[in-house]
Amino acid sequence: MTEAKAGVDPKLLEILVCPVTKEPLEYDVEAQELISRKAGLAYPIRDGIPIMLADEARQLDD
Repeated sequence: MTEAKAGVDPKLLEILVCPVTKEPLEYDVEAQELISRKAGLAYPIRDGIPIMLADEARQLDD
């Protein structure tokens, strides 16, 4: 499995928080996104690298 396919390093996921709320994130493997339910944002993961910019995040529908 390639790094892009495998996603993000699990150790990195343990320390990442939402830049808006400073809360932990949920990792959506299928969508390759980090989800902040409190902020209502989904941060994309591109080539195994989380893009932790609010401007790059997608608004959650729910």
